[in-house]
Amino acid sequence: MRRLIGALVAVWLAVPAVAGPAWAEDKETPLATKLAARSHPAVQLLVTEYSAQLSVPTMATNDAEVEKLVQETIRKVVNGEIPRDEQSLYKYILERWAADVDRFLRPVAPQRVVEAKVSGTCTGWWVSPDGYMVTAAHCIKPDTEQLSQTFAEQALEQINKQDVQELIQAIAQEGQANDDNIEKATELVVQFNAKHLKMGEVSQSTSVLQSVQGGGVDKSAKALPVEIVTAGESYPGKDVAVLKVNGQQNLPTLELGADDDVQVGDTLYIDGFPGTVTNNGTLSLESKLQPTFTQGPYNAQRSTQTGVPYFQTQAPAYGGNSGGPVFSDSGKVVGILIAGLNDANGQSAQNQQLVLPVSVVKEKLNEKNVKPVTSNTTVAYNEALDSYFKRHYKRALPKFREVQALNPGHPYVAKYISDSQAAINAGKDETPAPLVTWVVGGLAVGAVAGVALGVVTVLRRRSRRGPGDGQGPAFPAGPSPFGAQQPVPPVGPPPGQPGYGGGPAAPLPGTHGSPLPPPAQPGGTGYQQPWPGA
Repeated sequence: MRRLIGALVAVWLAVPAVAGPAWAEDKETPLATKLAARSHPAVQLLVTEYSAQLSVPTMATNDAEVEKLVQETIRKVVNGEIPRDEQSLYKYILERWAADVDRFLRPVAPQRVVEAKVSGTCTGWWVSPDGYMVTAAHCIKPDTEQLSQTFAEQALEQINKQDVQELIQAIAQEGQANDDNIEKATELVVQFNAKHLKMGEVSQSTSVLQSVQGGGVDKSAKALPVEIVTAGESYPGKDVAVLKVNGQQNLPTLELGADDDVQVGDTLYIDGFPGTVTNNGTLSLESKLQPTFTQGPYNAQRSTQTGVPYFQTQAPAYGGNSGGPVFSDSGKVVGILIAGLNDANGQSAQNQQLVLPVSVVKEKLNEKNVKPVTSNTTVAYNEALDSYFKRHYKRALPKFREVQALNPGHPYVAKYISDSQAAINAGKDETPAPLVTWVVGGLAVGAVAGVALGVVTVLRRRSRRGPGDGQGPAFPAGPSPFGAQQPVPPVGPPPGQPGYGGGPAAPLPGTHGSPLPPPAQPGGTGYQQPWPGA
């Protein structure tokens, strides 16, 4: 009897054990890995090009002020305030010039004219399947001073080299400045030329470099022209812009969350294209233009002097990340990256970024009646990723193919299809059997258990009957004293013949005759300051 009851317990315990894997969690895939996989398809590299005719005056020294500085330097050397070596003297003079450029340098004729082009990179992300995109406002309309500085650094390279050479000769006269002093002289020249540069009419074009198969950008990537729908004020204002790329459908999108989805102490995640990688000359084009995913704590809630709210985070970001989405643990966008904080010397503080909350993004979208939509492509893709990270490759594969049908240009889905098929072929699939299989199996097990339980009930009833006529116990209910009269033998056929109420029962199939078969196993066979590209 005990063996029979134990077998029944085993049957009932087997039912939840079989059905469980259909709802099993994925095998400890890190949250950041899943968030990055979800966000990468919707995050795009933005390039804005500016062209203009530039004129910059010739640089000349203000001889009277230079002579005063020379006499001052001699006195300091005599007094032991400055080392006597040549490079220390050059350094001191250059530092004084840089502190007040217009005191020691002056613009003179002739004007030098250059036809110039410069470009900056930023990050944007799709917010609707038909091509609406969000980025930072300063990515598509930097202020004039910042643009002049960029032109002076990038477009006047040849002029700057000539001016640095002349400046060093004016100071050194004999010998040559070391690399540190040449670098300081270059900064000084760029500062002077940026201040006195005159720009003609500036033309601007912004484009999205659409990711290629496998992610990232290469020489075959299409540059899609962008229309500026609306743009706020650059930092410290509401630094957000809405763009539109025409002729798009079924694009991967990102879902917007709310400001209060995150609190100080939560982790924030940033996706985008930092210039430290994008402009790196040692990396291949394909790899350096893959989006970069970082994370860090939400440190504090801030606001500008005009009352614009910002989150402060230590998630690493650099020039080029501007406009990129910032996520909570849920994978929803809670803001966009805008700028980095500076220290007391005006240098960028390490890993101290400012994020414009998503409420401001929604405000700008509402102004133009742009409705953020989670596309069908994204819904199917995220479902496929959920299965993929659980190693349910057979379940993920048709979903990935659905994504490919919706958006043939999707940059990542082809690789997931290939990887899923390879995992299935290698026997790594852990997709549970369809739910109906477990329901049918559960009903069958339940039926067997019901029959067994009925047999147990019958046996229990029979065990209470004596070997007599089945009407009561064969012995007195109480203890029988030694030598007591023995009971009268029962009337009826001899033991073991039909009609004997206390005869042994036939073995219950699956219990005494053979152990219960084991339950079926699931699976079966089957940023810089903030321009350019802060």
